[in-house]
Amino acid sequence: MGRIESVEVLRKLIGHPSEMVPHKIHRELNARAIGFIRKSPMLMLSTADADGNATVSPKGDPAGFVHVEGNRTLLIPERKGNKLIFSLSNILSNPAIGLVFLVPGTCETLRVQGQAELLDDADLCAKVPARGNKALLVIRVRVTECYFHCAKAFLRSDLWNPQTWPEKISISFGQEIAESGGITPESIPEFDRAVAGRYKSDL
Repeated sequence: MGRIESVEVLRKLIGHPSEMVPHKIHRELNARAIGFIRKSPMLMLSTADADGNATVSPKGDPAGFVHVEGNRTLLIPERKGNKLIFSLSNILSNPAIGLVFLVPGTCETLRVQGQAELLDDADLCAKVPARGNKALLVIRVRVTECYFHCAKAFLRSDLWNPQTWPEKISISFGQEIAESGGITPESIPEFDRAVAGRYKSDL
């Protein structure tokens, strides 16, 4: 298996985009992008630390939870979670981020690149509430690039077609933690009940 080490080799395999493609990439949010964000209940946030180690984190709340402050600025609320803060600490050392916005049933997605900062501002946290709770903090994103991504991946995966969905997978965090010795096997049911309780209380 040959290792690809140059853009030239990569282009021979993949080819070049249509001359129309660059025209869909914008430096600020247009009306269609803003409308999509306001209908989106879920996004994927990509960050990397100072050494380039990357992670992707899902963010979700009722549709429109991301506040459009302007055509070049977004406010993303931070909610209760696992407290690992991988994405948040990455932003402190490397503010470059990528976002993918999803709308259920829509196969196109909206991709946004930008520079992020973390804000502990009472007024901003109150500006992006969900279910009566203000945000713990706010991620402000200065948009540098945005564009709609074509539907091919979602069409190929048939993601939004319920007839293709597998049986629901139940994840046991108790088993995950017990496997590395964090708890005893006997503690798994109790641990999973506690997780289920936190799911309900943290909404």
